[in-house]
Amino acid sequence: MELVLTAFIASAITGGCTAVGALPVLFGRKPSETFNDTLLGFAAGVMLAASFFSLIIPSLDVATEMYGPGPLPATIAVVGILLGALAIALADRLIPHQHFVTGQEGPDPQKVAGVWLFVLAIAIHNFPEGLAVGVAYGSGQEDTAYALAVGIGLQNLPEGLAVAVGLMSVGYDRVEAFLVAALTGLIEPIGGVFGGFFVNISQVLLPWGLVFAAGAMLFVISHEIIPETHRRGHHRRATAGLMVGLVVMLFLDVWLAV
Repeated sequence: MELVLTAFIASAITGGCTAVGALPVLFGRKPSETFNDTLLGFAAGVMLAASFFSLIIPSLDVATEMYGPGPLPATIAVVGILLGALAIALADRLIPHQHFVTGQEGPDPQKVAGVWLFVLAIAIHNFPEGLAVGVAYGSGQEDTAYALAVGIGLQNLPEGLAVAVGLMSVGYDRVEAFLVAALTGLIEPIGGVFGGFFVNISQVLLPWGLVFAAGAMLFVISHEIIPETHRRGHHRRATAGLMVGLVVMLFLDVWLAV
């Protein structure tokens, strides 16, 4: 249970970075749409790199150690990634929530108060991040887990700001926008505990947990973050942000996981 506690603490810290990132909305002027999309692109790049370098590759290494070289490690990776993406896709379909662009989604969203629709939308988004940190720390691979936690915390900073700015754009005042953005970070320690507990049940589940978390994050990147960064025509800035985020996470993973 010590590893599960560590997973909870680490994911709580990364989730808290969402609130830190949202702090600027309480002071000064609202960031421009271009700057906001660039930051979201950066967050997408960090998540993309983390999915491969901190989750998929370690999963393949662990599975190869368990079962030897051959098709089985690759099969675990393929199935686990698809299962992770499917889980978030189902959550996106079954949980009522609201996006800034597409509006209300899920079954009977009118039954849920408006602010909670936004919270649930970001919760669906943030859960995979907490899950990834929890699985990494639950695996006992501290170096890789530390690099992943730093990367996720780093990308939560612009993400928190983007959420707060988005809430202000639909009518929330500065304090409300900050509080809701901070609240969305609380889902990450829940995901962290779930991930840490899952891989502690049996060592056999470790490679599955790593690629499941990766698949969940990859779905969020493709389904939510990239479309959001491109909808206002800031494609070049968003892509530049993604590339910078990717190489920053690559650097952190190589540097901190040594």
